[in-house]
Amino acid sequence: MKGKNIYLSLLLALLFASCSSTQYQKLNDGIVLTLHQKGKTATHKVRLQVLGDELIHISATPDKNFPKDSSLIIVPGLKTVPFAVDNEGDSIRLSTAKLNVMISKADGGIKFKDKTGKLIIAEKKGGGRTFNPINVDGTKGYTIRQLFDSPADEAFYGLGQHQSDEFNYKGKSEELFQYNTKVSVPFIVSNKNYGLLWDSYSLSRFGDSRPYQQLNRAFKLYDENGKPGGLTGTYISLTKARPNLLRTEDSLYFEDIKTVKNLPDNFPLKGAHVTYAGEIEAPHSGTYRLILYYAGYVKVYVDNKLVVPERWRTAWNPNSYKFTVNLEADRRVPVRVEWKPDGDKSYCGLQVETPLHRDEQNSQVWWSEMNKKMDYYFVYGKSMDEIIKGYRTLTGKSQIMPKWAMGFWQSRERYKTQNQILSTLKEFRTHKFPIDNIVLDWFYWPETKWGSHQFDKNRFPDPKAMVDSIHAMHAHMMISVWPKFYANTKHFKEFEQHGWMYMQAVKDSIRDWVGPGYVGSFYDAYSAGARKLFWKQMYDNLYPLGIDAWWMDASEPNILDCTDMKYRKELCGPTALGPSTEYFNAYALMNAEAIYNGQRGVAPNKRVFLLTRSGFAGLQHYSTATWSGDIATRWEDMKAQIAAGMNFSISGIPYWTMDIGGFCVEDRYVKGQMVYNRTGKVDADYKEWRELNTRWYQFGAFAPLYRAHGQYPYREPWNIAPKGTPTYNSILYYTQLRYRLMPYIYTLAGMTWFDDYTIMRPLVMDFPGDKGVENIGDQYMFGPAFMVCPVYTYQARSRKVYFPKGTNWYNFYTGKLIQGGQSLTVDAPYNRMPLFVHEGAIIPVGPEIQYTGEKPVDPIVLYVYRGKDGHFTLYGDEGVNYDYEKGAYSNIPFSYNDADETLTIGERKGQFKGMLKERAFVIVPVGKENPKAFAPDAQGIEINYDGHEQTIQL
Repeated sequence: MKGKNIYLSLLLALLFASCSSTQYQKLNDGIVLTLHQKGKTATHKVRLQVLGDELIHISATPDKNFPKDSSLIIVPGLKTVPFAVDNEGDSIRLSTAKLNVMISKADGGIKFKDKTGKLIIAEKKGGGRTFNPINVDGTKGYTIRQLFDSPADEAFYGLGQHQSDEFNYKGKSEELFQYNTKVSVPFIVSNKNYGLLWDSYSLSRFGDSRPYQQLNRAFKLYDENGKPGGLTGTYISLTKARPNLLRTEDSLYFEDIKTVKNLPDNFPLKGAHVTYAGEIEAPHSGTYRLILYYAGYVKVYVDNKLVVPERWRTAWNPNSYKFTVNLEADRRVPVRVEWKPDGDKSYCGLQVETPLHRDEQNSQVWWSEMNKKMDYYFVYGKSMDEIIKGYRTLTGKSQIMPKWAMGFWQSRERYKTQNQILSTLKEFRTHKFPIDNIVLDWFYWPETKWGSHQFDKNRFPDPKAMVDSIHAMHAHMMISVWPKFYANTKHFKEFEQHGWMYMQAVKDSIRDWVGPGYVGSFYDAYSAGARKLFWKQMYDNLYPLGIDAWWMDASEPNILDCTDMKYRKELCGPTALGPSTEYFNAYALMNAEAIYNGQRGVAPNKRVFLLTRSGFAGLQHYSTATWSGDIATRWEDMKAQIAAGMNFSISGIPYWTMDIGGFCVEDRYVKGQMVYNRTGKVDADYKEWRELNTRWYQFGAFAPLYRAHGQYPYREPWNIAPKGTPTYNSILYYTQLRYRLMPYIYTLAGMTWFDDYTIMRPLVMDFPGDKGVENIGDQYMFGPAFMVCPVYTYQARSRKVYFPKGTNWYNFYTGKLIQGGQSLTVDAPYNRMPLFVHEGAIIPVGPEIQYTGEKPVDPIVLYVYRGKDGHFTLYGDEGVNYDYEKGAYSNIPFSYNDADETLTIGERKGQFKGMLKERAFVIVPVGKENPKAFAPDAQGIEINYDGHEQTIQL
């Protein structure tokens, strides 16, 4: 009997082993689980690929086999690490040194746990996946959705850069597509110690898989008289050309060149006042998310409360703004939209998301319009820095930008002649105003030859001499290059003959805004051959001039402003890889690859600098920075850049900038400039213009890249306000401070490569244990030392600041100590932005310079802020080449021991050509008992340093 039982046990074990072997297949780098779920679009296979102890690639498909991997964002050659696979109850467990990943044998649902067994994140019960077939122009794919459980206290950051002034995306939704001022990066970082990279290039959504609806689909609408069916639209013309007009509007959807035709025929929008008023009645109680689309001036009232204070945007570049309202079921609530259109063509729209679908409640939601399969990457880390390090392991490291790129950039729309750009740079040098870079914006070519990469000889008679003169004045030049070509150019025809040009715009005879309008289109950056040709054309025509940096404008791509989504896809496809529906969001990444690989191919040791208006996951791998596009000259737009820059940075791309002062200018500021030019008087609007720029420069000096740009009025500091005015003095102070801090700033640049560091840091990165920072979107850390608190309200002379707990803080300007863990209203005089330094910070301050390469950085004033132990490592290299990749760099470590009140300057590690063998440090301790205001040339303890360790008693 005993032998029979043993035999039966062995038989059952073999049967179980046989069953389990049909469940999954172990591969060299992971496992594939085959499911037997019913339904054509049910998940058939799930694959887990181990790319690191903290990196897991998850794929799923409803098909019998996986399509070939072809990621545009994951760097090739990633190797697996040791892992184990075993059975645990009804799940399979895949284990690495850092993670246990559990996958259900029944439905393929995945749970990620740490090595203690603590749950990090779990897919929704049943796997949370849906696949719906889609066929675009004969190409088959799937519209996909993935749900994860999300606890109430979870917070999400990242998703790129958006303009609704949102920071923590928990409980919010974001549609991911590229647009002027909107850069979508499908990567989030959670406060639960993980990141998730969603590998899709199509239109995607986070937080809610549904599109916004028209008002009449979500609400019952009533006009101003209580009649059901729509809101009352009142169109008041300020001209005599057309009488006022009333009509019923069942939706507010005038958002693009197609739907704007639904506005009243021939009604003169210029100077008009339009209101949409009545009542809305919600079918269910809950939170309704609304999105306002606007050009011109607009306000929104709900339930007689102002929920959207006045906002403005220029007609050719509308903006979106999101807000929420809580509504009760079956209760009629007044609503009123007041709109002053911006010129004869303007846009307005209001759409809504009803309360979240039941199956998406308490979930992290991802949705994409078209994929061949589902792909996402789970990144684990004990800190947000570790998570971003994992992200860059997947998508590529961020190169160190040229040192000169850390200096000041001057731009405007636009320097129209060779003399203008040279005389402007010369004036900077005459004013002794620090600058490293000047920018030549669009339209330097002959009017009819966009894309020729040729200069209009009447305005730019000798481009090579122009660039040489810029270099002779110790500056660098960036030039605007669009992926756009007029159909009559040689370059267009070169692309066209290979099938590398998007032709829909040509077929539709779309004319741009230049002169009488010219027909052209954009090249297909998804083609490897087209990318090589694009660089070759630049190399043949522009590179020989000695140009230092490339400005890749309109890289969304923006073939035509203000188009609906369907037509946008038609204009930018089909691509070489497939329909534009599938490859909608990654154009800027492909375009950046063309220039980066092109330049490194011809000059392998010259650092590349690219600036692009759009971006995508992995952009940092191509030495590319992004700016926030053609934002407006409004206080609310300035404020929105703070959260936009932080979320973009935490998306793993460290170099971000913006148009200081805003790009698109309200007419009142232009008129204010004209009044000043004519009379010398500063009217109310021009006074505000100066203060807006003052505050924006203060903020901009503590962005990863410091850059001014915009439409008229001119943006040079002396054109904003004369020398000696509070405006000019403040702009000069912060520019000089930026240059004084260059040893600190360039060290941060080095850290982006060596430590996968993030320069512009949401407070949640450095103070994760403080719940008080999770929703602070208007303060941030600039490197490890500075807490930056921009002022974004007109005539504000104070602002509220939260001081994270766990450390105390010093006022940078006074040295006064402030206790952490509290909110205070702090002074913010016109000429200063609140700026604080935490205990233990060590800040190197260099000599006064006019450009980054003017002279050796010596001596260095070393500020040491007492109260905690502190560390900082000063980085140096040659600043212009890639020798740092080969080990040519140096590090000087500083370590402060607060108990002993000693500073140790450690032994220098490494060396590079031109390095100072000996240098001087002036140590300035700051403490509670000896508060000291910042002074760049402060007196202190003088130390001569020859590379060997020294310990100094403070």
